[in-house]
Amino acid sequence: MSRLKAALFDLDGVVFDTEPQYTEFWGAQCREFHPEHPGLEHEIKGQTLVQIFDRHFSGELVYSQEIITKRLNDFEQTMNFDYVEGFENFVASLRSNGVKTAVVTSSNIAKMQSVYQRRSEFRGMFDAILTSEDFERSKPDPDCYLKAAARLGAGIDECIVFEDSFNGLKSGRAAGMKVVGLATTNSAESIAPYSDIVISNYKDFDPWQVI
Repeated sequence: MSRLKAALFDLDGVVFDTEPQYTEFWGAQCREFHPEHPGLEHEIKGQTLVQIFDRHFSGELVYSQEIITKRLNDFEQTMNFDYVEGFENFVASLRSNGVKTAVVTSSNIAKMQSVYQRRSEFRGMFDAILTSEDFERSKPDPDCYLKAAARLGAGIDECIVFEDSFNGLKSGRAAGMKVVGLATTNSAESIAPYSDIVISNYKDFDPWQVI
């Protein structure tokens, strides 16, 4: 990496410390509709809602999609969007040093509307926000991060990815970018093989360490 031009952030567990809330939500759905598959809520992290439905709630369970969608919409209207510690100052520091920023999330536009309503400052922190509607293929495919780099006019060797889920970390790696793993969802030890560096939050973190 010759220089840092763009920082690309996943949303849940990376910008917002929301993963425990989602794990609880999806844990309840998976126990109800897939009692034979314990731990499924951890396997689906980083997947779009469409992917989750297609792979795990189709066929005989297709009726559950409407139920889960209603529950999810209600849940996201009331959930907390608290920033991972140090994130706001970290992004401000990046932008003051000329680094472009983008959110690259498997969340859809409807979810993002909830974010915008709760966090009026959010959109002003990023040069681009890419959602599931912008991708042909979701994580762990690199499509989303390659599209984000192109949107910001950055080469893959000028980008750094921030992720917490295994699918997301693999996506950043597959894109050929430097990857910072956030140990907010999974243990530091478990994500280390997929990360160039692992952090627990952004407090006192210097991105140029990775370079």
